Amino acid sequence: MSELIVYQYPKCGTCRNAVKWLNSAGYQLDTRHIFEAPPSKEELAALIDHSGLELKKFFNTSGEVYKEMGLKDKLAGLSREEQIELLASNGRLIKRPIVTDGKKVTVGFKEDMFELAWGRH
Repeated sequence: MSELIVYQYPKCGTCRNAVKWLNSAGYQLDTRHIFEAPPSKEELAALIDHSGLELKKFFNTSGEVYKEMGLKDKLAGLSREEQIELLASNGRLIKRPIVTDGKKVTVGFKEDMFELAWGRH
């Protein structure tokens, strides 16, 4: 049975739906509370590299902290390193859930995306 790491916030409906979907697909899950223990800079850099996604896709752009910090206008002026440091400093800035098997990474939850990435096994 495959194990996946799921960075999530337990009270988030989207995260709960993702966990439910992965459980029903037969995965063992190592769930990590993204606010209490956000991924480190090194973990985030690896997740970003493995995801094939743009770095900005890892930001929770609809979150309060993102808006309060005015990041919509500031992100473009920050280096990759500075953006990763920002994400690692506050789990509320990170789009959730992040799911990884160590090679593949998905961000957010859409059933069709999960079906493609994680399939049933």
